[in-house]
Amino acid sequence: MSDFEEALTRIHREEYAAVVASLVRRFGDIDLAEDAASEALVVALEHWATSGIPPNPGGWLTTTATRKALDRIRRESHRDPKHRQAAMIIDPTPPSDPGVVDDDRLRLLFTCCHPALAPEARVALTLKLIGGLTVEEIAAGFLVPPTTMAQRITRAKRKIAAAHIPYRVPQAADLPARLSAVLSVVYLVFNEGYLSASGAAPIREDLCREAIRLARLLLELIPTEPEVTGLLALMLLTEARRPARVAGGELVTLGEQDRGRWDRDLIEEGHTLVRECLAFNRPGHYQLLAAINAVHTDALAASDTDWGQITALYDQLYAVTPTPVVALNRAVAHAELDGPVVALAIVDRLALTTYHAWHATRADLLRRLGRSVEAAAAYDDAIAATDNSAERAYLARRRGQLG
Repeated sequence: MSDFEEALTRIHREEYAAVVASLVRRFGDIDLAEDAASEALVVALEHWATSGIPPNPGGWLTTTATRKALDRIRRESHRDPKHRQAAMIIDPTPPSDPGVVDDDRLRLLFTCCHPALAPEARVALTLKLIGGLTVEEIAAGFLVPPTTMAQRITRAKRKIAAAHIPYRVPQAADLPARLSAVLSVVYLVFNEGYLSASGAAPIREDLCREAIRLARLLLELIPTEPEVTGLLALMLLTEARRPARVAGGELVTLGEQDRGRWDRDLIEEGHTLVRECLAFNRPGHYQLLAAINAVHTDALAASDTDWGQITALYDQLYAVTPTPVVALNRAVAHAELDGPVVALAIVDRLALTTYHAWHATRADLLRRLGRSVEAAAAYDDAIAATDNSAERAYLARRRGQLG
């Protein structure tokens, strides 16, 4: 790829969301905004190849895309009055609550993650409109045919139009509840990248990077919300361990990872963000998860891990988010502090029999207790419950060690 092509790719990733969001705000039509932005990129490819990239490529693209949208509106007489009126004014959006950061991208991100949309549609729209990924890239990331993903995105857009979902940041009183859905979607994108549900690639680095980029955007736009800071810290500290996550096609557990391969710059940034969270004194779900990961990444060797502190943090997390999955992770911590008997009693009470991590955790605890026959059966169940190639390889090896 030439330097020009690399620059154009970078500009597309950095500016696409802002251009689309600006057009959506003005014209209230996602399809029109996407088409105009795409046309502007084609024009840019032609013009910039000879004239050079302008000092403000985002502004150039927005201006060009706006002209393309206005041209289309003028050409298509069947456009409703809303579009014709939009062509005559600068900004049809009423001012949002003065206490809320106002930004086109933030408006669009909250629209993508509106509670009226199905969770899978929120993820797809977020990646398409905010992440700038193609339908093919999104479909590959979630292992569905491009036609299926295209239909999913189209239905979500129709739902937005039919339900009159507004393109705005929620009012201050509604922001906490709406923000929770946004953070959940961003973290879901990251987790799908960090341990793909299935497919040839056990880790999708592009999805991990995209989720982190979205979290940075959120932090830039809402710097006073500690859960946003916590989510970014959590993903940075998790991403820092990715180089040691898989070796020889096999998943490597945290305790067995080569910590010399961890990204110390990401760890330092993550620890700084965790300390910033402490200043808010409003611990939440993502902040506590980030704090747990900070303790893990603070240990230079697995034997140095402060399991007492991790267990205390998991106890606090369970008080904030009393879900079976949190209880499972909490049990793993208690196994290190109180032993596998205590942990297995907790795990066996959890209604997670369809969750591969539940079976894998039971298998490991049973192995540590010397109950090899039961452990082998649990490993079999765990292998059957996951399609991730690296995880299956790890589980199969551990099962084989039982004899």
